Amino acid sequence: MSRRILLVEDDEAIAGLISMNLRASGMEAVWFPDGEQAELALRTDHAFDLAILDVMLPKKDGFALLEDVKPYGIPVIFLTAKDDLNSKISGLQSGAEDYIVKPFAMLELLVRMDKVLMRNQKTADVLYISGLEIHLQEHKVLKDGAEIPLKPMEYNLLTVLAKNRNIAISREDLLRLVWGTGYLGETHTVDVHIGQLRKKLGLHDRIVTIPKVGYRLEDTP
Repeated sequence: MSRRILLVEDDEAIAGLISMNLRASGMEAVWFPDGEQAELALRTDHAFDLAILDVMLPKKDGFALLEDVKPYGIPVIFLTAKDDLNSKISGLQSGAEDYIVKPFAMLELLVRMDKVLMRNQKTADVLYISGLEIHLQEHKVLKDGAEIPLKPMEYNLLTVLAKNRNIAISREDLLRLVWGTGYLGETHTVDVHIGQLRKKLGLHDRIVTIPKVGYRLEDTP
């Protein structure tokens, strides 16, 4: 079952971009352009795994809307142009899980969403993608019911690609997300591990090379 994300953002272009990327990642975005509409909708529909709230919203701002979201146990990420320290502290102290300042990278938003969902135990235990089962708790991958042995970094790389399916990720970002910010190796390491994943899992047509950028794991419904 796909994750339902409450998105409250008055900038239609930004909302459209986020919604498109969430759909590509296998999630459903339910969008409202102002805080008042979101508040009214929550009274009858509050089955959301996560809420992304702008702060400077028409009619009812994100800080006020957070108080309407809290009773339903929905974790909140603030996404806003307010980058002053007081606003950040206020947002986090009021109960938000994270505070992201615009402009932002879509990959950063998706990764932070995943972290929040994990902290709130709302991530799926198994990812189903391109004919594979990725068991997150057991750290194992099955194909047609049979386990495919992967080295730790191969598994971690596959997991990052799968959680951000249909999203192009640069080699530099893959290095940072999989090997960590302290890794001193070259981006060629990513290419070698991608080659191993393609070979072991039969993903030659699914893990697509994006010229001068990196890679994308394609998955169609």
